[in-house]
Amino acid sequence: MAVALESISVTGTSVEISGVSRVFRVDGREVNALRDVSLTVRPGEFVSLLGPSGCGKSTMLRIIAGLDRPDAGECVVDGAIVRAPSLSRGVVFQDHRLLPWLTVRENVLLALHKAPIGQDGREARVLELLDLVGLSAFAGAKPHQLSGGMSQRAAIARALAPRPRLLLLDEPLGALDSLTRSRLQGELLRLWEHEKVTVIMVTHDVEEAVYLSNRVFVMEPRPGRVRGIFDVSIPYPRRRVDADFVALRQSILDILEREATAAELTC
Repeated sequence: MAVALESISVTGTSVEISGVSRVFRVDGREVNALRDVSLTVRPGEFVSLLGPSGCGKSTMLRIIAGLDRPDAGECVVDGAIVRAPSLSRGVVFQDHRLLPWLTVRENVLLALHKAPIGQDGREARVLELLDLVGLSAFAGAKPHQLSGGMSQRAAIARALAPRPRLLLLDEPLGALDSLTRSRLQGELLRLWEHEKVTVIMVTHDVEEAVYLSNRVFVMEPRPGRVRGIFDVSIPYPRRRVDADFVALRQSILDILEREATAAELTC
């Protein structure tokens, strides 16, 4: 029997990373993408994994999503070890990855093909999400007819369609111009509040991390590991010019610059 989508819990989930390591072989040598990483994300939090290229941010996100497996340690989501992808974990990549032969509506609808609801329920959920992300007027458009920002909003709607408890964002705004990126940061906060999910976002943009997050996990490369954790107690909505915002952004930049300098000295 079909279950009403509204009856499915949408409370954010918890994430527990314990001693996770991941090693890749590149040109016959080992590359330590992650080494002994441990962190906890509380239900309903918006957290960022921040750091330079090569620090294992995206690898960590793929492990949480169930798209990759650690060589050591484990990832536990809501008390269960992650071993494969799940509808309870939505993923948005830097590249929107919309299917070019489908319309916006059809791309979002596709994410509901395994949802325990009838066709009417699927259509209602799609309409709700397209309205939520401001794409109702573009439901019949193909991806090539959308701007970059609109494509990412469609990708976010698709990820939210099955009402995941955890939303994983892999630099979803990284390819956008600064004005569009700033506007969509506000949209992400609105969607987070509306959908009541836990959000883990990968970014290399310090200001973006401070603007969006409850906590920021700063990572260092080779091997990838957590260098520091910053609580962002600044109330929403945040102003990027406020003294507390500027001070925290600078504190995080300082630690990143120190790590970069140390890495150069050891090369």
